Amino acid sequence: MMIRSKEELIFFVRSYYDVLFAVLVSVGFMFYFSAKAKKISGERDHIPGRLGVPFVGETFSFLSATNSTKGCYEFVRLRRLWYGKWFKTRIFGKVHVFIPTTGGAKTVFASDFAQFNKGYVKSMADAVGKKSLLCVPHESHKRIRHLLSDPFSMPSLSKFVTKFDKMLCQRLKKLEEHGKRFVVLDFNMKIAFDAMCEMLMSVTEESMLQQIEKDCTDVSNAMLSFPVMIPGTRYYRGIKARNRLMETFREMIEERRGRGKGAPEDFLQSMLDRDSLPPEEKLDDSEIMDNLLTLIIAGQTTTAAAMMWSVKFLDENPEAQDRLREEQLAILRKKPQGAALTLEDLNSMSYGLKVAKETLRMSNVLLWYPRVAITDCTIEGHSIKKGWHVNVDATCIHYDPSIYKDPVQFNPSRFDVNMPSSPPFVSLSCNFLDQHVTDEHFKALTIALPATNLQEMQKPYSFIPFGSGPRTCLGMNMAKVTMLAFLHRLTSGYSWTVDDPDTSLEKKAHIPRLRSGCPITLKAI
Repeated sequence: MMIRSKEELIFFVRSYYDVLFAVLVSVGFMFYFSAKAKKISGERDHIPGRLGVPFVGETFSFLSATNSTKGCYEFVRLRRLWYGKWFKTRIFGKVHVFIPTTGGAKTVFASDFAQFNKGYVKSMADAVGKKSLLCVPHESHKRIRHLLSDPFSMPSLSKFVTKFDKMLCQRLKKLEEHGKRFVVLDFNMKIAFDAMCEMLMSVTEESMLQQIEKDCTDVSNAMLSFPVMIPGTRYYRGIKARNRLMETFREMIEERRGRGKGAPEDFLQSMLDRDSLPPEEKLDDSEIMDNLLTLIIAGQTTTAAAMMWSVKFLDENPEAQDRLREEQLAILRKKPQGAALTLEDLNSMSYGLKVAKETLRMSNVLLWYPRVAITDCTIEGHSIKKGWHVNVDATCIHYDPSIYKDPVQFNPSRFDVNMPSSPPFVSLSCNFLDQHVTDEHFKALTIALPATNLQEMQKPYSFIPFGSGPRTCLGMNMAKVTMLAFLHRLTSGYSWTVDDPDTSLEKKAHIPRLRSGCPITLKAI
């Protein structure tokens, strides 16, 4: 519409004054809040960064990075180049500060529940459920964590290793019979998923496994999505898949209770056997279901990705691969032919443990650990306001050249023993974690393995692939024994070549995984 005269202009203003007023007010507010955000950035907290306009901030830049083949950490990497190691941003309406130092990590992990709580983005919390161990408040966390610990106890892990090793041998044998080329990520995602479902729920029927896995994949894909229920979006598909999974789990629970005796001995049944106990000594049905989903997804995606990266790193470093193979063949020769692996076998894999550690350091399948400040506080001189999200940046710490010499080089020997005064054995959990683990119950769930002179033991909180403190990853030991069993069978039975060297990452994934999945061709030894 063209305005040709003064009278027309006056008529236009009178007719649309309410719209014009709303636009002017909106623009004014936008400039006001932007100026205020810049003032806060520069004067109050001394943390550089860009908060952008309220509510939106840099959400779309974050989602753009997530949707690229460089992965969501590209968003962090660029801002660290622009602002320095410490920076803040606004994502999904919340202020996020990225913590790049071991001192900052210590402050956060040592103050869990006192000054900080878990701080997942809404889409991730919606996906796993409000009763998930990842999301529950302090008053529920200790009880749920204690009750969830049985699958990760020593007796349970011992059974798991034997079953997983048998499953692994059978599937590698099939690959030999039907062609030796396969995609490592797909192979590991499937075997890790099947092993978790068998351990947790005794589900082995293929059609049921396929349906549960499909829904779990949709839930996992929704974890870093825009949390709006619009049909066709990842978030919408993920929430619908979660609802189907909850119904599947609910039917399993009802069937188990109706069956009475004769139910399989697994995690689910161990939870249902507590039905007659007081509320503080059992999980209700929603807690069981949310945590079944959490354990399946966490046990599948992170472990499978770590195993994929170990294959890639070993392929690129033949000396490390040869040394690992030599150790694993020596272990194999001492066992009867066809005998399954045991925890005692894993205890003797000193170099295998270092390979697993170095893989976890470099792959960072958990890029950072999110927390929310529940009170105003200070971290290494930086003011943190109540309600701000603080993300302990494991990736930045693991690639810090002041901690790890040549951090981009895959070097398992960086964890070699060089302290004559070291005791002959320490717990596996202390090997993999900082010594300041504060969860006494979790520290009891350990596996004795050869001690290594860890740089992270010299400098606390410098090696945190499983977090630290009372929220340390509950499945830590299971992830490690799974990786060691896989590395043993792969290197003692085969050599391989990677068929696609592309380093591009999978789009829209909340953990870093190769877009190609790392296809390899096996050659039997």
